Amino acid sequence: MDKNPLGSHSRRDWRMVGAASGIGCTVVISLLATIGGGVFLDRWLGIAPVGVLSGVALGLAAAGYSLYELTMLGDPDRGIVTVRKQDGDELSGGRPSRDEGR
Repeated sequence: MDKNPLGSHSRRDWRMVGAASGIGCTVVISLLATIGGGVFLDRWLGIAPVGVLSGVALGLAAAGYSLYELTMLGDPDRGIVTVRKQDGDELSGGRPSRDEGR
């Protein structure tokens, strides 16, 4: 019988699922916020399609960057996620790890 109540999935698998879910939410929220901001600017300034189109472009750029970061999760030399090697050496993608200073 499997002792792990979550099944045979490793901790890394669940972290990747969590990261993908978080980035998916980020994509949706960034698109809704930027398009909503474009609609607001269109109505406030009377510049009908310009605000929405700018919002769509900005939202797609933000979503694209989020997807780029998702693809970099598996590469320890790139991206913003810190990954530990087997021998304990740390590879950092730009941010300090939570364990630094302990």
